[in-house]
Amino acid sequence: MAFMPALAKFLDFQDAQECARVRAIKRKDICKHANKDFRIRIIDSTDQFYAAFALDIVNQIVRARDESRKCVLILPVGPVPQYEIAASMINTLKIDCSHLVTYNMDEYADEKGETAPAEWAGSFATAMRAGFFGKLDKKLRPKDESIHFPNTKNIGDYSNMIADEGGADCCYGGIGWCGHIAFWESSLGHEFKTMKEYKAAGARIVELTPLTIIQNCLHSFGGDWSWVPPKAASIGPRDILGARMRSFWLDGMCGPFTGMAWQRFIARLAAHCYVNKLVPGTLLQEARTDYTILGGVADDVAIDMS
Repeated sequence: MAFMPALAKFLDFQDAQECARVRAIKRKDICKHANKDFRIRIIDSTDQFYAAFALDIVNQIVRARDESRKCVLILPVGPVPQYEIAASMINTLKIDCSHLVTYNMDEYADEKGETAPAEWAGSFATAMRAGFFGKLDKKLRPKDESIHFPNTKNIGDYSNMIADEGGADCCYGGIGWCGHIAFWESSLGHEFKTMKEYKAAGARIVELTPLTIIQNCLHSFGGDWSWVPPKAASIGPRDILGARMRSFWLDGMCGPFTGMAWQRFIARLAAHCYVNKLVPGTLLQEARTDYTILGGVADDVAIDMS
């Protein structure tokens, strides 16, 4: 007799049958998708993965420069190796980034919804300035007023700020363990009656789900879940779908020696589950999106327990 326990109650997406279906998708089939504008690819080499990510960002900047227009990008904090590579490319090729305008996806906030100050070591603003903007030659950097981070003061206007730029040329990102994009959590889907309302939702302060707290403590806080803030400022579906292009990168490995990847299941659920409000990443399936998966993440989910 098969052992088939129910899904844990705290999980927002409760379709066990659909979970089983996407879990069974093999690596050889993961790149197949009905929407030809939702382009899935696998890059096996970690070095090549981050180099391709960096080149994608630099290409956006150069293309806009050559077309004599500003380049508006929505950027995530993680994964981070691509930023150092991109900065090196920009410095080596002496690419003027004065036309670059960036909007970071999200920022941590406390229980009152007050966003972390830039001087806090765990803040995304700190990470981006140290890992990317601060590594660019001063003469090549974008203007400081062109670098934006969501915070308590501007979060109510953040979506309008992006829209006033004409929308983003590209929204970069990844998929969280609960299926989130930025910190637009799976739990938020319960608040909206229709998909139309959901897709129109803009930036706001959100409560982080247990899965997100655990995911982030593992890769950013040394496993210390007591240090992860309970809330965050995040862009919404309106901003993600409003971009002219989406470029998502999934590199969620558990460590260099385990051979396991925490993102194997959620990478499949976001890319191959039916579009729904409780797995935010599924929205990408309906839009022009490049969805790049690191080889270890693309490997089969099923584990031989015999």
